[in-house]
Amino acid sequence: MRAAVIGLGSMGRRRIRLLKDLDSKTDVVGIDLSKQRRRQAETELDVQTFTSLEEALAAGDTQLALVCTSPRTHAGIIADCLDSGLHTFTEINLVSDGYDENMALAERHGLVLFLSSTFLYRKETMRIAKEVAQVQGTYSYHVGQYLPDWHPWESWKDFFVADASTSGVRELLAIELPWIQHAFGPIVHIHSTTRHISGLEVPYDDSAILLLEHENGTVGTLTVDVVCRKAVRKFEFSNEFTYITWEGTPHTLQKLDLVSGQMKELFLYGSDVEHHEGYASFIVENAYRDELGAFVDAVEHGQAPVYGFAEDATTLSIIDEIEKKL
Repeated sequence: MRAAVIGLGSMGRRRIRLLKDLDSKTDVVGIDLSKQRRRQAETELDVQTFTSLEEALAAGDTQLALVCTSPRTHAGIIADCLDSGLHTFTEINLVSDGYDENMALAERHGLVLFLSSTFLYRKETMRIAKEVAQVQGTYSYHVGQYLPDWHPWESWKDFFVADASTSGVRELLAIELPWIQHAFGPIVHIHSTTRHISGLEVPYDDSAILLLEHENGTVGTLTVDVVCRKAVRKFEFSNEFTYITWEGTPHTLQKLDLVSGQMKELFLYGSDVEHHEGYASFIVENAYRDELGAFVDAVEHGQAPVYGFAEDATTLSIIDEIEKKL
């Protein structure tokens, strides 16, 4: 099988590395207009690179495409991939441009259109969802990271989080809301406020605080920001029978033992925890690999994705509604 990874920034290179890890027989090529990024991918990952999809397709029979460019460019690239007969995986979109058209295009061609939602593949979020299934409770959740630290190798002004339509706050919401709704059910009411509390010259508020009411009666607070100087992910859920905390890393998921009164670690990885140098401690590679495996399973075995464009359209509409109210 041959896969073309479009966009050779940090995420594109990650996908190439993980695809090779999944199956050493998979032939992976890279596509990027930047000569520097092509050279970096060739040197670090030993892959052939091209400047366009057309060049890559002309060089060999290709079945898969992975779209790893900036979100605003996704819709057109996805359409080109589908029109070229490629099963297509795309990183988070943040905007719903072309959703209806590309879903229809994939169906017409009988192709898989797969959307990344990495935190649905985290072992910790899956365990939290299992623990809270069919129960009511309350939760608080804070996700924050200082925007200049996201890509320390480049200015934050040089990638998509500088744009209000694909802002850092919007990205955090789009990452977290899918798994939160998977765990606690559909959101039925949202109360929200935002603030600009930093000296960052971003064209949007850098902090958002939400009160979320779920269909089953669970209520939670979600705070996301791009100003926290320490990368943080702090979650807490409680009711009269359950108390769970998680600080975003494999060793910090804990549950209260009601008999002993002690917090017990719920470690879910065995010895297989992979962290890539340069990323925050709560970013592990396992979930990225698992969702790529799910993409391949969808292509080879017809396995339905746990999250797709239809669900993401709803998520993005929620974020749009939040922004309209502010």
